[in-house]
Amino acid sequence: MNKRTLLQRITSNAEIFGGKPIIRGHRLAVEHVLGMLAAGETPKSLLENYSWLEKEDIDACLLFDKETTGKEMRL
Repeated sequence: MNKRTLLQRITSNAEIFGGKPIIRGHRLAVEHVLGMLAAGETPKSLLENYSWLEKEDIDACLLFDKETTGKEMRL
């Protein structure tokens, strides 16, 4: 999946978390996913805990972070 397609999974809605970037309109902010990963959660555990979440959503969060901060999170 190319960068553009991945980043389309990240959306904003002023009515959800004050417009913070979220995943595909769900009530899960990109910053929450990144925070859970930084705290030691694995992509596998996130996929198990959020039944609607897809691997590409996690990839999109990581890419979004890299594109907006210029830094790449290491898993």
